[in-house]
Amino acid sequence: MPELPEVETTRRGVAPLVEGKRILELTVREGRLRWPVPENLAECLRGQLVESVERRAKYLLFNTVRGTLLVHLGMSGSLRIISDGSAPQKHDHIDIFLQGGKILRYRDPRRFGCFLWREPGQEHKLLSHLGPEPLSESFDSVHLFRHSRGRKGPVKNFIMDQKVVVGVGNIYANEALFGAGIRPDRPAGRISAARYQQLTNQIKRVLTSAIAQGGTTLKDFVNTDGTPGYFAQKLHVYGREGQPCSDCGRPLRGMQLGQRASVYCVACQR
Repeated sequence: MPELPEVETTRRGVAPLVEGKRILELTVREGRLRWPVPENLAECLRGQLVESVERRAKYLLFNTVRGTLLVHLGMSGSLRIISDGSAPQKHDHIDIFLQGGKILRYRDPRRFGCFLWREPGQEHKLLSHLGPEPLSESFDSVHLFRHSRGRKGPVKNFIMDQKVVVGVGNIYANEALFGAGIRPDRPAGRISAARYQQLTNQIKRVLTSAIAQGGTTLKDFVNTDGTPGYFAQKLHVYGREGQPCSDCGRPLRGMQLGQRASVYCVACQR
């Protein structure tokens, strides 16, 4: 699944090419996504100028005067700019035709993404419950420590809770916990304020580095130009169960937490 760095990479690739451009038409070839594409979406978008492209958690927000298009890439979705008029393929479900001849094409083999509409001044229900952005000033160790008190569940599940902080997906939670020296199954409420400061720093570091390097190489994820991300070359623990720890050389161990794979070093994380 594209995580926050992949979505931010997509936003940075798409924004310069669509901001200030008028939407001429929207073609929906397959509207049965995670939630059905609204029947009036083409009417809402037709003729609208894209004022800005923002990101909230893993949602892309295409802002116009009339309202906002919410796009989620789901498990396997991607957005690409088409400038050569190439014909859509099997899983290319939606085309946004832009002023200047370019097409913003949505591809989603598993159809777990979404294209939804938000009226001006309204808070969409998918965004209303979300916690702070991990790279914002509102996310800090004080926030994490305060929300962790009394929690008996694993710290990894805690930092992946979108109500606590958005966008810390499985890959980056593994990496941040390794960097902070914290076992992923340690109870969130039994971690000190000082260690939450380390974890906060690592979450920001890992996500910033991943964004700078284009996201993580997953089989379904590509950048807007069709090239894969390459942060996976820098991963220390995720996907490396049984391999030697990059710090101490001991074999990395794996466990399941919340039905997700967790990899850690028994010597370096406690």
